[in-house]
Amino acid sequence: MKVYAKPIEMVCWFEKTGMPHPVRFRISKEDESETVIKIDRIITVDKERLAGNEMLVFKCQSVINNVARIFELKYELGTCKWMLFKM
Repeated sequence: MKVYAKPIEMVCWFEKTGMPHPVRFRISKEDESETVIKIDRIITVDKERLAGNEMLVFKCQSVINNVARIFELKYELGTCKWMLFKM
């Protein structure tokens, strides 16, 4: 998997406990076009601390261009920002 660490726009829903569940996200490419990717399956959810910031790491699977791809999304709890970390 290649590390991207790019900020993304996310659609998600939250449990009453505050746990997010990602649904789909939009990412901008180098040519300024945008792609929407629907999350088909969440494989694992882990918690990590990076430079003092707590993050939730979602390992997900989606079909992108007719190929099943696995990728990692990170949600920073302090700032409520999402990023596509690996794909």
